[in-house]
Amino acid sequence: MEPILHITNGDSAIHIMERAGISGTLLPWRDVLHDGPVPEGLSLKELSKVRARFIAGRGWGDPAAIEQDFIDRDHVLESSEHYEKVILWFEHDLYDQLQLIQILDWYHQHRPIKAELTIICVDQYLGTLSPEQMASLQRYEQIITEEQLALASMAWNAYRSATPEPWYDLLRVDTTVLPYLAGAVFRQLEEYPDCRTGLTRTARQALQIIAQGEARPGRVFGDYQRTEERIFMGDASFWAILDEMTESKPPLIQSSPVGALSFPLKKDAALTITAAGEDVLAGKLDYLGCIEMDRWIGGVHLTADAIWCWDGSTASLSNVSSEIGH
Repeated sequence: MEPILHITNGDSAIHIMERAGISGTLLPWRDVLHDGPVPEGLSLKELSKVRARFIAGRGWGDPAAIEQDFIDRDHVLESSEHYEKVILWFEHDLYDQLQLIQILDWYHQHRPIKAELTIICVDQYLGTLSPEQMASLQRYEQIITEEQLALASMAWNAYRSATPEPWYDLLRVDTTVLPYLAGAVFRQLEEYPDCRTGLTRTARQALQIIAQGEARPGRVFGDYQRTEERIFMGDASFWAILDEMTESKPPLIQSSPVGALSFPLKKDAALTITAAGEDVLAGKLDYLGCIEMDRWIGGVHLTADAIWCWDGSTASLSNVSSEIGH
């Protein structure tokens, strides 16, 4: 039997764990679950295929390699029985919390597991730590409880639901056994279109930064990250949001030179806000009327005929036919 399986959020954390001398099998989860379809009713294998297609479709890697990465990842997870202990290392932000509830749900569905399940979940960004700091986190290791597994399954099923009410309803649930879950739930809700402007929180913050005069894409991304209480979004997802605003009709942003934003960024790349962008920020123009809506948030598929919006002033969700909130 193998001694320890460590599961964490991505490759940066893995590299630091290796340098810290943390022994055992190291498994990066990697998936950007806040971005793209996470539909209900699928097995881990089936969902991984959906996720691989989405990531490949975004141009974020070779399709065959991406699919194989998911296959290899799932195989290691499914071999948990061969380990004496499984330690989950995760952070407080949305990216990590979605990964965490997916993994905890899997263990909940497959209990009892012979391996001892433990967790290290902290309000620090694992990929920015020194090896010494990473090693020191082991003092926060705790046994995973049945209550945590059950809550994670509830949250994961809610996230994959075809409507957002179950996810929203988590705000009324006692989630203290997973102390960072409530913040992740609320932050994901802010990625629904705003009821007044049609912009997600991320899109609004990016547009405001550009409106204030920052033209360099890399600086826009850096400034955006500083607006987040818990940084969760990587550059690739951010560029996709900006790309949509350059391709809307009318565009909210102009990009020079014209073309998709991606790394390595062109040295002369520059972004400017258009009159339409200023009108959207002012609430004079609805961004939803400028795009062909086709977007997934977990299991919710937003289309022109099925749009949910978020009202930050009342912390409520609404669609054409129903409304929930305070």
